[in-house]
Amino acid sequence: MASQTMGSSLSEYCEQTDPGILGEVRRGGSGFSNARRVQQSFVASAEKRALTWMAERTPGWINSDHLTALGFLAQIMAGVFYALSRWNPHALLGVVWCLAINWLGDSLDGTLARVRQQQRPRYGFYVDHMIDSFGALFLMGGLAFSGYMHPYIAIGLLVGFLLLSIQSYLATYTLGEFHLSFWRLGPTELRLLLAVGNVVVLFRPIALGGRYRLFDIGGTIGLLGMSLILMFFSARNAHRLYMEERIQ
Repeated sequence: MASQTMGSSLSEYCEQTDPGILGEVRRGGSGFSNARRVQQSFVASAEKRALTWMAERTPGWINSDHLTALGFLAQIMAGVFYALSRWNPHALLGVVWCLAINWLGDSLDGTLARVRQQQRPRYGFYVDHMIDSFGALFLMGGLAFSGYMHPYIAIGLLVGFLLLSIQSYLATYTLGEFHLSFWRLGPTELRLLLAVGNVVVLFRPIALGGRYRLFDIGGTIGLLGMSLILMFFSARNAHRLYMEERIQ
């Protein structure tokens, strides 16, 4: 009886909101369509050519899941090396290597799937971005423990990243556009900036007359930038949706 009631409620809801939904449910279809990928970062063009070249030469026994796992493990290890740098500054160089491996796994997995015509858009989107969230937790956690950045700034960067991710995912669902970069800055540029910062901090961790940690300065600038991006794109997307769905 309960299942019949639930089924009836679903039917009534679908018919009231959009009769086409009910037809889709009865056919067992997902109604899923790929969002348009928007990548306009500084290195996007060169990066795409390099990734395609590597994907075409990747051995057959390596698949996208292997690369996704590699990228995730590398990001976890980057956090571990950050934590170890509290006792040995040269662990910062280990972070640089982990960032490079993370780029390889995180960027090549989707390209490999597209080159081989083995795309799984829902699975890939979900798994990649859940892994990104957990990876950011490990990375910022290690940085907070390293002693090179104030823990509050590291926590702020993690919260900023997660809020930007939420904004991006909601825009993907509501607008059908998935932005991989904001204001010409994407994940690859951020990895490069962080890698360069690690090398600089290894030799000069303190800046501005010995009063402030370099990563605190960079983290504060990054947090302000993320806040501006979040406010700008949230307002722009809300305005766009309002104009597209104006109540007459």
